[in-house]
Amino acid sequence: MTALLSRLNSDLGELADRLRRSLVQVSVGRNGSGSGVVVAADGLVVTNAHVVSRNSGRRPGRELKVTLPNGSVVAAELLAKDDDLDVAVLKIKKIDGKLPEHHPRELQPIELGDSRALRAGQFVMAMGHPWGVAGAAAAGIVIGAGSDLPEAPGGGRDWIVVDLALRPGHSGGPLVDHQGRLIGMSTMMAGLEVGMAVPAHVIGEFVASVRAGDPGTGGRDVARV
Repeated sequence: MTALLSRLNSDLGELADRLRRSLVQVSVGRNGSGSGVVVAADGLVVTNAHVVSRNSGRRPGRELKVTLPNGSVVAAELLAKDDDLDVAVLKIKKIDGKLPEHHPRELQPIELGDSRALRAGQFVMAMGHPWGVAGAAAAGIVIGAGSDLPEAPGGGRDWIVVDLALRPGHSGGPLVDHQGRLIGMSTMMAGLEVGMAVPAHVIGEFVASVRAGDPGTGGRDVARV
């Protein structure tokens, strides 16, 4: 048993170290900051819409600051956000036509997992910057996933509900499975030790629509360039 626990601790520590390579911090002037995750090697980052909208009325095209895993701070542009889905897409800005010199070693995109295959009881890990603690990890299990969850706010939306305390600074950070694949994005607390996350398939669909030049509002208030 001791050997098993030792191996488990080692594996979890290595998983957290690997995930920190895709984890960034998103700053919105004096209005606070949240987390984000690199989803493409060309500098595409996703975070929560509420992270980039905090008391700022911020619209696409405005600059934000992104802190990379090595501590370097670079400018990023807000490409699109959907306040209903609570998803925003940022793009790290190029300097003289090139991404920051830290690319590609620093801009390591996270692997996308299958959020539709989640089952209650599965292990998940959340990464973020809660209370200013850089690259912090927290673990829990899936309570449920889908659109018919009693804990979920807003009818008809897909959510992941986890037995995990998400704190200020976790917002926009990755929620991953035991293999380190992105299965959701930490968003809010719905009760004591009950965290809510936007599923990865929702994020992936929104990113794809932004890349295609049409966020596909479906009647929602989507801000875009």
